[in-house]
This record gives sequence, structure tokens and C-alpha cells, in this order.
Amino acid sequence: MTVMTQTEVPGARLWRRGKVRDVYEAGGDRLVIVASDRLSAFDVVLPTPIPDKGRVLTQLSSFWFERLAGIVPNHIVSTKLREFPPVFREVRELAGRAVLVKHCERIDVECVARGYLAGSAWSEYQKLGTVAEERLPRGLLQSEALPEPIFTPATKAVTGHDENISRAQLAALVGSELARELERVTLALYRAAHAYALGRGLILADTKFEFGFSDGRLTLIDEALTPDSSRYWDAARYRAGTTPPSFDKQYVRDFLVKSGWNREPPAPELPADVVEGTTQRYRECYKRIVGEELPA
Repeated sequence: MTVMTQTEVPGARLWRRGKVRDVYEAGGDRLVIVASDRLSAFDVVLPTPIPDKGRVLTQLSSFWFERLAGIVPNHIVSTKLREFPPVFREVRELAGRAVLVKHCERIDVECVARGYLAGSAWSEYQKLGTVAEERLPRGLLQSEALPEPIFTPATKAVTGHDENISRAQLAALVGSELARELERVTLALYRAAHAYALGRGLILADTKFEFGFSDGRLTLIDEALTPDSSRYWDAARYRAGTTPPSFDKQYVRDFLVKSGWNREPPAPELPADVVEGTTQRYRECYKRIVGEELPA
């Protein structure tokens, strides 16, 4: 297993360093996105990296981008380091954790699809009977499948916490036509991915996507259906009314909640068993979805 907490690419200009990814200019309208092993929970970057996490995120996203390209275009130009600009080819550590992409005009919202009542959606439903201010049927259980998948957008915060918004608020931010198209594409992606994952023994409970524009076309960007951006449950052990075993960063969130952390920086260090357990879950998620072990 390998660990990379921060990248350095001599001769390349750093365009942005996010919570998990480092983004470099790659000439013209191209960027190189590198997934580190940093982990963000409750929108705070933790001090402890997760080995192999960045390679899982990059390679699983690439799998999904290719599989779902018929629904919406994506920003991928190449996943092969030998096809990157020369300055990047010299940094062998980037292999398997970097992608060359089109530089898109990002839409600053997160597009969340939920098929089950979990996480912040369950918390809101318990208090108000709603999710993203939309009324749901009474009497639903934690983790229960919703009658139909729902679209629950959120603001995209560079720092601090993302905030759920209503569909009406989204329309006010980006316009009614684009809001409808974001909802349509998000739910189409979710339904296709949910059906595929179920056939691999996983339930895709919810996930979030980011979009931008490339040459005026709506384009899927950032990552897709990874354990960082999605909630995956073991289908064989799923029961409504419980918290099903998951293959995502819920394992870390559970530790942080029990630790008493107030969800504000600085976050606590993760113990070795939590780090190892998280790595195993990420790698297992990759194996189940792709059908093979993460390449060495």
C-alpha cells in the first residue's frame, strides 16, 4: 500500500489544492487532477491519511466515467500517465492516481441523489418529516428505501461546511432550466449506478455529483461514485431500521462521532485500526464494483 498526502510536480503550476485533490495546469484547456490520500470528514481534512485511498478514488471514478458516458459527457481526456504533458510523466507516483481532464466551467453546487433514508437526510426527516424541505411519507425507517430516488442539492463550499438547499433555492441560483437538467441527469446517473452496484452485491444508498460546462455542454466532473462521494452498503446484510455495514467513509465518521469531536478544525488523529479498516473498505468497494483487485 502507498501513501501520498501532498503532491509536488516540479515545473508544473499548481492551480488549486482542494480537500483531497491537487489540481495542476496542463496547458491550454487541460488540467491534471491528482487524488491524494487525504480524507475529509464533516467537511474537515483529517490529519491522518488513508493508504491507497487516492488510487481507489481515481481508478473507480474512471471506471464509472466510462460506464456512464452514454448518459452525460465527462471531463476525462486520458488516464494514462504516458499521454500527459512531459512534466507529469517524470513523476511516477502519479500513476494510477492522476487524470488529464478538460478544464470545465464548474457549476458551484453539489447534486445529490438519495434512494434511501440515511445520513443528514435521516436527521432532517426525524425532526421535520422532510428531506431538503420536500415532504416525505410518514413512518419511514432509518435506511429504508424511498418510494422513488430524490434529488437534494447542496451548496459547494471551498472551505467550511456544505449546506443542503431546496430545489427552489437551486433554481434561484442557476436558473430553472439548468436546475431541471441537473436533477434529470443526477437521477439518471444514480439509477444506472444503483442497478449495476446491486448486481455486484452493493446498495448505492446515495451519492453526489459535480457538473460543469465544456464547450457549452453539461459535463460530469471531479469524481464519480467513489466511497468518498457515495454511501455503499452490503446488500446481503441490509435491513431497514438499522445502519447497514458500509464500504465508504462512514466507518471514520462513526469513530469521530464517538470521539466527541465538535466537527470543527482541528480534527483528531485516527488510530491505526480505523486507518486499516478504512483502507480495507475502500479496496473492497473497488473490488466489488470493478470485479478485480486494485492494481498494485
